[in-house]
Amino acid sequence: MRSEVSVLGDIYSYGILLLEMFTGKRPTDDMFEGDLNIHKFADMAFPGNVMAIIDPSMLAEEEINENEVNEHGIEERAIIHNNDFQVNRTSNIEECLVSLMEIGLSCSNKSPGKRMAMNIVVNKLQVIRDSFFRSINRLGKNVALYFK
Repeated sequence: MRSEVSVLGDIYSYGILLLEMFTGKRPTDDMFEGDLNIHKFADMAFPGNVMAIIDPSMLAEEEINENEVNEHGIEERAIIHNNDFQVNRTSNIEECLVSLMEIGLSCSNKSPGKRMAMNIVVNKLQVIRDSFFRSINRLGKNVALYFK
């Protein structure tokens, strides 16, 4: 804001980068007019509507072809359980995305003194990563039991 180079400016840039990555929007996007910017855009959706502003290409998944599943003799209950798995997986992804957006918003706060320190950012990112992989592994094992 004052044209001074500082670590806090780097943290701001990192926050904007996170918001860009997860929303798929650039700070220079035509939709940002007047006082609306990428930070305010994300902040207005936080936390309850984060999924509405996430770049849809981040959530693209391969669809399960039920014909292939049935050809391998897997019981119908496995398909039903797989739907439960998808719901749980989606919930975990949403929790992770909300946490990531929170970091992006904190880092891109207008007030330099309110920005998250980078060592805290790194720690939080590691916690989010570990939590995500733990839950995916746990959910994956539950689904695997039905595919025996």
